[in-house]
Amino acid sequence: MDAAKQTLSGVDVPESIGENMALFLRLVRKVLEECDPEMRSTFDVLLADAIEANSEEAVSSGRDREAFERLEATIDDLSQDRSTMLMRAFVAYFHLANICEEEYRTSSLRARESAVPTTAEADPINDLTVAYRQLVDECGRGKAIALLNRLEFHPVFTAHPTEARRKAVEGKINRIAGLLGERRSLGAISLAENERRLTQEIEALIRTSPIAHKKPTPVEESETIIDIFDHTLFEMIPEVYRRFDDWELGDKAGSVPPVCPAFFHPGSWIGSDRDGNPNVTAKVSRQVAEKYRVHVLQVLAEATRAVGRNLTLDTISTTPSDQLVNLWDHQREMSEALTKRAAGISTREMHRATMLVIAERLEATVARTADVMYPSVDEYLDDLRVVQLSLAKAGAVRTAYGPVQRLIWQAESFGFHLVEMEFRQHSLVHTRALADIHEHGARGERGPLDPMTREVLDTFRAIGQIQRRNGVDAARRYIISFSKSAQNVADVYELAHLAFAHEQDVPTLDVIPLFEQVEDLEGAVGTLDEMIKLPDVQRRLSETGRRLEVMLGYSDSSKDAGPTSATLVLHAAQAAIAQWAEENSIDLILMHGRGGAVGRGGGPANRAVLSQPKGSVNCRFKLTEQGEVIFARYGNPTLARRHVESVAGATLLQSAPSIEWVNTESTDKYAELADELDRTSRERYLDLLNTKGFAGWFSTVTPLTEVGLMPIGSRPAKRGLGAKSLDDLRTIPWIFSWAQARINLAAWYGLGTACERLDDLDKLREAYREWPLFTTFIDNIEMSLSKTDERIGRLYLALGDREDLSQKVVDEMGLTRRWVLAIVGDEWPLQHRRVLGPVIRMRLPFVNVLSMTQVQTLKLLRTTGDKLTPEERERFIYLILCTVSGVAAGLQNTG
Repeated sequence: MDAAKQTLSGVDVPESIGENMALFLRLVRKVLEECDPEMRSTFDVLLADAIEANSEEAVSSGRDREAFERLEATIDDLSQDRSTMLMRAFVAYFHLANICEEEYRTSSLRARESAVPTTAEADPINDLTVAYRQLVDECGRGKAIALLNRLEFHPVFTAHPTEARRKAVEGKINRIAGLLGERRSLGAISLAENERRLTQEIEALIRTSPIAHKKPTPVEESETIIDIFDHTLFEMIPEVYRRFDDWELGDKAGSVPPVCPAFFHPGSWIGSDRDGNPNVTAKVSRQVAEKYRVHVLQVLAEATRAVGRNLTLDTISTTPSDQLVNLWDHQREMSEALTKRAAGISTREMHRATMLVIAERLEATVARTADVMYPSVDEYLDDLRVVQLSLAKAGAVRTAYGPVQRLIWQAESFGFHLVEMEFRQHSLVHTRALADIHEHGARGERGPLDPMTREVLDTFRAIGQIQRRNGVDAARRYIISFSKSAQNVADVYELAHLAFAHEQDVPTLDVIPLFEQVEDLEGAVGTLDEMIKLPDVQRRLSETGRRLEVMLGYSDSSKDAGPTSATLVLHAAQAAIAQWAEENSIDLILMHGRGGAVGRGGGPANRAVLSQPKGSVNCRFKLTEQGEVIFARYGNPTLARRHVESVAGATLLQSAPSIEWVNTESTDKYAELADELDRTSRERYLDLLNTKGFAGWFSTVTPLTEVGLMPIGSRPAKRGLGAKSLDDLRTIPWIFSWAQARINLAAWYGLGTACERLDDLDKLREAYREWPLFTTFIDNIEMSLSKTDERIGRLYLALGDREDLSQKVVDEMGLTRRWVLAIVGDEWPLQHRRVLGPVIRMRLPFVNVLSMTQVQTLKLLRTTGDKLTPEERERFIYLILCTVSGVAAGLQNTG
């Protein structure tokens, strides 16, 4: 075990991370020892060899190969049952390592914040205040305030299956994180008790299957959003707004009307994204929307009641305004039963009485009691503002702009819907549905309609019902996957009208084209030109102040043309769409369909925002958040607050003249370089994908089939429109599978050849220094390369029988690695990242054990699968799925 201790202390990671990881390693070994001393001994052997196989010292002396071969032999000799339990221990350790890093980030952030004097002009830790100050300096206060009031951040939570972690595991992780956070303030017997409880939880974590017993339903998936809302968002979001006011208003904060607008408006595809997911039906969408509605109303009711109970300011000290008296009279006239309990205190504490009735009305809204329910969140907000203004007028400004303002911010951010559900369907489904209706009639007058057609029509009826119950904002967006023409948009509006007998029942719809494939991105402006000529679109533009949303898909464009071309094509498309919007007086919102992995546009969101073309952000940023990214960014309240402030700050700052100038000038300066990189990298990428037999080879040399078996999401790995090739394969399993094979091909393939063909390191380094888009792109690829391992990758590639394809992949990986390191100036990936680089290097030996177990088990299945009994095959697949879960936890941002 000395080697394991040495790697944890020898790598230059922050001290607290090293200490906590050593603590958890000791406790994992203790649990294994108590379970089976021989298992603990094997765990030590595996880890020691994995560490030596990765150490610089062993590489320089040639011992790394011997250690790697010993590791292979040890794994090969393990029984299936022993291997499964050991892999579960490694999976558990990665969850613990993630907790260590989260604890470090949280504590270091708090330490940095505490060191900032309150006399500072802006909080350097709060990117939002820094951005606002820069706007004031560059544009003047008036323009800065106008831009601030335009600010919107729309994260859209999706159910894409990239989070290979089950809910039962998540609860244990949260409890362990809480226990670890307590340790710094404990001593003596309390510390020993803390360790006992940690050991207990770790034992339960190892003994709990990391793989769920069944795939979740879309209704069950919606619990993800509710958990994040309860644990983080509801209390954290008003803190973001308040922290901005604290810096901008100083001592006046909380005693005057706020400066910060409620700019955070979350959306969700869970229960409403039906593109290729037959499990999402109109019935499911209604259930999920109702679940959201009931939950947010109950939470708002409890929060309103809590504020109301504390409004004990009496009429002697705090005279109610005429408007408040009128509100109270209106409440009494509305329902004596509702005001009965509050009536006794109304003469002495009218603010309190009124607020308690407001809470009761929210409860009635849950039950949909027609006489007293709030018809919409706007009426609730109106009542809160009457109370607020009455308190302020009476001099109780701290109460008015403290707890009451907090409620207003929460209601403005989450409404009566919690999240804004966004419906999505493939354009081809609409085309087929309309053809069916034209042949058989909207009501099936001339023959029965296809079940899919009936489902499409029922979806629009579900949207109408959700809008009536939860408000228009709850479900007004309808996204069309694979949008290719304005006709796709016209189809949706036509179907919406056909779904209803009466025109007044047709729901309000903002139909959003999603441009995903390269040719569609390049032709987006032409499609939009035709789209705004449609009568339904013109009507919505006039109703919304010419506001229009357009979505860009990072996933399919990357799978179609390779990561380099996709990045450049997307950037060009954004610039063209932004210019088109300006020419047509369109208030544009671009939605970015990004994932956690680099191959899906992943990486730090704030840096991505700052590298966008001029006019493409305009103080509004919208993106998809999914899988492990949701928990990484929103699972911890402190880190979630940091993420929201960081993205909001970048969204605001992107409109600064200096940022716009840098992006425009650098894009123009390096246009020729971009063209050459695009052309050469795409050629190299397509050469690989178009090689005969590639699709079958890909499914053989990666755990693609096994990933499709994981019960981590309700969506299938392939679209239900006839999946026969890579074209029909969803991009997520394409990227996820390459990540599992430790190759990450989807993130970098083609770049090395493009750089080699260019053969101008000075030019590339200059672009890296000056061009924000290229800087972000290269940094993200370097992060992706840091998680690859050529030795392990070769083991996966050997599962196939195509040496030509294997050699192409290995050669391109080496070429890309050499050029990226040269551009950045690193000797090894992420060397310049003081924390992230060493932390990833420290993880790799642990990940390698899981990866090598996975590939050896895959080899056994590929070669002897037909000789195994169904029970044996099931056990081996379970072992593979355990390793998939562990590698995902170890590498992170995998989907």
